[in-house]
Amino acid sequence: MVQHHIEACAKVPGLKEILLMGFYQPHEALGRFLAAAQQEFRIPIRYLQEYAALGTAGGIYHFRDQILAGGADAFFVLNADVCSEFPLQEMLDFRQQHGDTDSFVILGTTANRTQALNYGCIVANSDTQEVQHYVEKPSTFVSEIINCGIYLFTPAIFQHIGEVFQRNQQELALEESSNGWQRAEVIRLEQDVFTALAGSGKLYVYKTDGFWSQIKSAGSAIYASRLYLNQYSQGHPERLAQNKPGGPIIRGNVYIHPTASVDSTAVLGPNVSIGEGVTVGAGVRIRESIILHGASLHDHTCVLNTIVGWDSTIGRWARVEGTPSDPNPNDPYAKIDSETLFRDGRLTPSITILGCSVTIPAEVVILNSIVLPHKELSRSYKNQIILSALKPCVLPRAHHASLPTRHCIRDSPSIPYHPSWMDLQQILAPSLVHSFASSAVVLGGD
Repeated sequence: MVQHHIEACAKVPGLKEILLMGFYQPHEALGRFLAAAQQEFRIPIRYLQEYAALGTAGGIYHFRDQILAGGADAFFVLNADVCSEFPLQEMLDFRQQHGDTDSFVILGTTANRTQALNYGCIVANSDTQEVQHYVEKPSTFVSEIINCGIYLFTPAIFQHIGEVFQRNQQELALEESSNGWQRAEVIRLEQDVFTALAGSGKLYVYKTDGFWSQIKSAGSAIYASRLYLNQYSQGHPERLAQNKPGGPIIRGNVYIHPTASVDSTAVLGPNVSIGEGVTVGAGVRIRESIILHGASLHDHTCVLNTIVGWDSTIGRWARVEGTPSDPNPNDPYAKIDSETLFRDGRLTPSITILGCSVTIPAEVVILNSIVLPHKELSRSYKNQIILSALKPCVLPRAHHASLPTRHCIRDSPSIPYHPSWMDLQQILAPSLVHSFASSAVVLGGD
């Protein structure tokens, strides 16, 4: 998913460097991804590792010297857990129209009144688009314009972040009961910086009508895949599979990696992404799903609303199905809801997820379930989280149209365990989204 951010940044004229920030340990797969992206887009790309989770502003403040080292007079900050058309050039043009070289721009979009409460809400002057009031996740309705997590800053932003840092240090020095776990460096753009900047004449919002969605759950990953595949159909149709003699039956937007083997009798789509080295047998039906590196779908399997982890196997005539988590199609401003993992003591129906190296036997049904890695099933399941003793997963190469997972946690099957969504996203959610979720992609430009 981060490749979409990089591709959007690379289109901006005058781009100098792209920095990925996060507090996750770098690994071989990330190194391969960065090397491939640099070669494809012909631009320097680096990963900067925070020593701890520093918040959405703390990270860029910690690395401010490296961000400014190239002499950039403006830079973008993109949260990694969003998908969008990324109208970066439009944001630059919008800022230039206002003539203030030290102003900052937030990308905003419209949400319905109910869902707006789940986001940062922006009250702006209707003529100038200056942000007059900003509230992060308000308890009552404030505005239908919400923060998209995509920003255009100048170096002057570090002065405002620095003021928050100094204030945090002073407050911590006075709090003897802090037990030492708080950090002055943990700074949030939304609550600590934007709230103070609102009404100062320095903060503006550029509203977009293009597609945008947060990626806070595995279900939203399939929705994001649909948005990007639709974008491919309009801008890069050559990336999508087409119906042709001897090939599978394609319905709607489908991506198939060149190394995948798909039987000519298989029916794929809409909204299907087939990863590297995947094998799809005869008579297989796949819809609204992501099939990751090395997975094998045997003859006549049916996979609907599912993420199949890499190197997983689904036996003949098996059915693996989840419940879609799409926004309300009748509301043009509806956003996808980030459902809680459990509700009233039960697993919330959502997409089905198979972790890496899962084996599904023939002629079973897996419905609305989460299967942790390295699990061999022997029967049908529905509405369950299926645990197992886990082994480390080997990460495949990241690819722009497939969504690999990051790594596995370890757990004992003998211990009752209700995993949080944070645990499960580490195992099962798209790697390059959640490897950098809580961090930012930073572009330094002219």
